[in-house]
Amino acid sequence: MSQLSERPEKPVVGVSMPHESAHLHVTGTALYTDDLVYRTKNVLHAHPVQVMKAHGRITALRTEPALAVPGVVRVLTGADVPGVNDAGMKHDEPLFPDEVMFYGHAVAWVLAETLEAARLGAAAVEVELDELPSLVTLQEAIAADSFHGARPVMLSGDVDAGFADSVHVFTGEFQFSDQEHFYLETHAALAHVDEAEQVFVQSSTQHPSETQEIVAHVLGLHSHEVTVQCLRMGGGFGGKEMQPHGFAAIAALGAKLTGRPVRLRLNRTQDLTMSGKRHGFHAKWKIGFDADGRIQALDATLTADGGWSLDLSEPVVARALCHIDNTYWIPHARIAGRIARTNKVSNTAFRGFGGPQGMLVIEDIMGRCAPLLGLDPMELRERNFYRQGQSTPYGQPVVRPERISAVWQQVQDNAGVADRKREIDAFNAAHPNTKRALAVTGLKFGISFNLTAFNQGGALVLIYKDGSVLINHGGTEMGQGLHTKMLQVAATTLGIPLHKVRLAPTRTDKVPNTSATAASAGADLNGAAVKNACEQLRERLLQVAATQLGSHASDVRIVEGVARTLGSDKELAWDDLVRTAYFQRVQLSAAGFYRTEGLHWDAKTFHGSPFKYFAHGAAAAEVEVDGFTGAYRIRRVDIVHDVGDSLSPMIDIGQVEGGFVQGAGWLTLEDMRWDASDGPNRGRLLTQAASTYKLPSFSEMPEEFNVTLLENATEEGAVYGSKAVGEPPLMLAFSVREALRQAASAFGPGGVSVELASPATPEAVYWAIQAARQGDVSRNGDARNGSATDDHAGNGHAANGRIRTDAQALSGA
Repeated sequence: MSQLSERPEKPVVGVSMPHESAHLHVTGTALYTDDLVYRTKNVLHAHPVQVMKAHGRITALRTEPALAVPGVVRVLTGADVPGVNDAGMKHDEPLFPDEVMFYGHAVAWVLAETLEAARLGAAAVEVELDELPSLVTLQEAIAADSFHGARPVMLSGDVDAGFADSVHVFTGEFQFSDQEHFYLETHAALAHVDEAEQVFVQSSTQHPSETQEIVAHVLGLHSHEVTVQCLRMGGGFGGKEMQPHGFAAIAALGAKLTGRPVRLRLNRTQDLTMSGKRHGFHAKWKIGFDADGRIQALDATLTADGGWSLDLSEPVVARALCHIDNTYWIPHARIAGRIARTNKVSNTAFRGFGGPQGMLVIEDIMGRCAPLLGLDPMELRERNFYRQGQSTPYGQPVVRPERISAVWQQVQDNAGVADRKREIDAFNAAHPNTKRALAVTGLKFGISFNLTAFNQGGALVLIYKDGSVLINHGGTEMGQGLHTKMLQVAATTLGIPLHKVRLAPTRTDKVPNTSATAASAGADLNGAAVKNACEQLRERLLQVAATQLGSHASDVRIVEGVARTLGSDKELAWDDLVRTAYFQRVQLSAAGFYRTEGLHWDAKTFHGSPFKYFAHGAAAAEVEVDGFTGAYRIRRVDIVHDVGDSLSPMIDIGQVEGGFVQGAGWLTLEDMRWDASDGPNRGRLLTQAASTYKLPSFSEMPEEFNVTLLENATEEGAVYGSKAVGEPPLMLAFSVREALRQAASAFGPGGVSVELASPATPEAVYWAIQAARQGDVSRNGDARNGSATDDHAGNGHAANGRIRTDAQALSGA
């Protein structure tokens, strides 16, 4: 076992324990960025001047009326920027734009003594606009050939030959929805400038180093003149990876110009209308199967709705392409990606970062094609699982493919799938207006940033004379339990009780040049860096202990805060050991670092091994659907998920549960709507509150919910044998959508392929039921979904886009 993955005697990792701030969360004493305002004197409040048009060029901006409002101190405009007027890493996001690019775009910010005065001042600012044509929907952008950014193509094998060898060929289209992050804490920043003109920004950000970089270039400063701290976040989910930078820069600019602290916090409506979402996608595909239902070739084009600027759209599309295979071997593939430019908010990172979108495409294809191939969907999926020696379409070998089958088989055993499917068949036969279905889906998700340079982490660990330990690392805490795991890693590596260790807030002046807490790599990168720093300290202390105990350092072990020599009764308490080391002038601080080994990626050829390893999981979901309304409930969910050797089982199970529910929300409930009419509110987000944007709640939770972590699953080369857990569980929710599809099809004759909108709202399920009852697969009541067509045997596209069964294709019907 590698040094990184090996666990010492009596480790603290692997022990179930609550979140390190759980008691603060439930008592309301946990502080978030905006809470710090009440501990800060003379704070000014910022409010945006939003323009409620989808697109237009600013011809006049009059701020004088705002300055006449009592309490208004200053109005920030582009003329006030001493550095670069841009909030993005691609230099396509002007902080103060001359051109309004989406409905609600902020063109200026008002600073005032109170938030109400700032609001009234913003309302008084006069903006004149020369309106321009806008593209609101993905279809409009595609029709207008409106794209930006890279257009990668992933190639493997010989696609044309693959289709020539296919017995069955199907084509189709699929469009699916974006998703709002809806973190509990909205975007917030608090900035002040000290007597040395140093800028200090408290920010709710997943990427403090990048926030620091953006603030510095807006202010025309160097990074060492700006410090960014993230105390904790009330949720992030990717929405605070890139999007906080501009808000932090506004607060910092205001503080620099006025000499007073500036607070910026978006209210919920502002957050919903100004910040980016998960990318909605459109997919056009063609797939070939052999006579046994094994995939031979896939040709697909994935189009992401990037919104008005690039943000992280390019890497999101790259990850979508890298995950379109999911758990299935595709010997011949040609997958193209592109980013549509629309007049909407700039879409951004969201849990899974394009992976869910790519995987949803192939899972939708499998669900739609299984009936046409005369196969049970579970059987079709299992026949196409990766086997030993096979590689992904981008060239990375799939090591340990047996994990795919292991979680698949275990979830079936745990859930009693075979017996329950027979019970469901009996139930459905006896209930013409209510149907049940059980679906099983799996996942394979690559862990690491596609951009190799981001796969590094840093830490600073300090031991004080009294034996207490303070950890600083580059990861941020957004409720996911990263800090809890880092405490466990440090205590395990040093061999001390957990209560000896404390964690400091994430700050750029303690650990520099950090990567975002994203890509599920937070524990991998920062855990290995913390371990590295603690190992340096432990080696120094072992030398001291060996001298005190009269032995060789290699024979000394520190376990539960006591140093002992092998085969001897002599021991030295941790506190005494540290004190002795101090008086011997041994350094008691260490900077740790980690870089993920074995990664390489060529973005131009779209080929390489971008991921350290793959996380696996499988879920079995049972649903019950009402045939009159399309309303449904999730009766039971069983999950088996591979987290390697868990660093913190209670945390990991919570992440699996939360990720699954968030995925189910995206796929079944969260229906974002935009005004695409030609009226005065064109481009307006219609679902801009929790009253109109339906989030998962207790009523949507599975009535029975069982989560099991795969045992004996050590991951070599990862910190203490663990695996990432943040993003992969979200894709387990595909099982719910596939169960809904199967339940809808149960209302019709056998062998019917049912199309299902995403999100699969009760309305969408109702239309799928209606189509199934008619044996008509071309109409599901949602124009956003295309249809699948069997192009086998030279029959071409079926009339009216209807899916043809094999029998129809062969008979020429």
